[in-house]
Amino acid sequence: MIDLGISGDQILIVGQYFIVAYFLVVNGWYMALLVSSLLEMRRHMLLIADESRHLLLSSTLSPTISILAPAFNEESTIEGSLRALLALQYPNLEVIVISDGSKDNTIAVLIEKFHLVPVKTIYEQRINTKPVRSLYRSSTYPALVVVDKENGGKADALNVGLSFAKGELVCAMDADTLIEADGLQRMVRPFLFATDVVATGGTIRVVNGSEVKFGRVIRTRVPTNALAGIQVVEYLRAFLFGRLGWNRLGGNIIISGAFGLFKRESVLNAGGYLHDTVGEDMELVLRLKRLSYERGGPGRIAFVPDPVAWTEVPESLKVLGRQRDRWHRGLADVLWRHRRMALNPRYRVTGLVVYPYYAFVELLAPVFEAVGLISLAVGLFLGIVDWNFAALFYLTAYGLGTALTAFTLILEDISFHRYDTFRDRTLLLSWALLENFGYRQITVYWRLRGLWKFMRGKKDWGAMERKGFKPLAAPTSGA
Repeated sequence: MIDLGISGDQILIVGQYFIVAYFLVVNGWYMALLVSSLLEMRRHMLLIADESRHLLLSSTLSPTISILAPAFNEESTIEGSLRALLALQYPNLEVIVISDGSKDNTIAVLIEKFHLVPVKTIYEQRINTKPVRSLYRSSTYPALVVVDKENGGKADALNVGLSFAKGELVCAMDADTLIEADGLQRMVRPFLFATDVVATGGTIRVVNGSEVKFGRVIRTRVPTNALAGIQVVEYLRAFLFGRLGWNRLGGNIIISGAFGLFKRESVLNAGGYLHDTVGEDMELVLRLKRLSYERGGPGRIAFVPDPVAWTEVPESLKVLGRQRDRWHRGLADVLWRHRRMALNPRYRVTGLVVYPYYAFVELLAPVFEAVGLISLAVGLFLGIVDWNFAALFYLTAYGLGTALTAFTLILEDISFHRYDTFRDRTLLLSWALLENFGYRQITVYWRLRGLWKFMRGKKDWGAMERKGFKPLAAPTSGA
């Protein structure tokens, strides 16, 4: 056996230096994104200060939008969210609900509540999909089309929707998502101002705890449930800090599957959504971006912070763990599929900057965090690491993370100001402070589990139970 002359203590010390270096690099990126997001928010607020969206509503030149809403076992939320879609303030709108082999009463609810009548299933199939069983149109809502198909997954449902859509633009979303009334007017803005835009994404916010009536969020409230409350903070940080920051740097490659707007022809030419991935939304965006470099054509991905869609987040650790596991598997799968872009100058900023960021900062973050926590514990136990240094390092990491979150909350407060009561602000601050005590550590485990499943080829989605939206409380007698 060859003696390299390196002891276990030395390996541990070198590893700790590596973790510290990684920590500094990551937080350097975060600071750059923070500055970028502040500049981008300022630019955006100046841009929209004097706009008149009512001109868009009266224009016959506004592009037609087809909303694609896949639904699987959504009987508890489908009526409210669909009524909200049909009430959206947009002149040329088509709504296509695709029931992906639902086993509950989703179709029955739709037939009863929206007076659906069956029609012939004749359509141009440019993408191979699972068979369509039935096609319905509403006798009371001319813009509504409902497709009942055999189960094939969300990607397959979206591809069926693409085949039926007539719009120049398609809005991919989840059937349980509530889009604000003027959301599409705001979302379409980049397509009207530039010709190189292929997709836009809006902000996703957490509906848990808020009050919903007739498919509209009429009172915004921060949830008192700790798990949901911390996710409110997470979502704000992801959109107003992360995606807004990448907007100015030209590095957006993620559009949430819950709310995104795409050029329909570009999506069809790219082959539609892939079936064999759990990250079909990110994969499509990155594929569109890659093909824009390889084939030419539009390729800019724009994030618009003011159009808002509301979604229900898990309130149990079991369901949330499945979701984060799946998200991380999806990220790993997408980066692996498009690995040719890594550090490749042909793909410019996407290959040289964005891809490395998502690979080393987002994908591998749970690995480095886990190694750092384990090596810190071992170092303290063996007396290699000074307790004062360990405490200082943890407080620094905790402080920087909390500071970034606090800046995000300030950004929300000075821009869109959705949480305006003392109660809500206090709760947001509380969840931001509590996030690093247990919650962040368990998400490391979930993401590591996702990586392990990806390496084993697992592609299951897992059940996502939903409670449905909270309605207004009934008035008391005599009120």
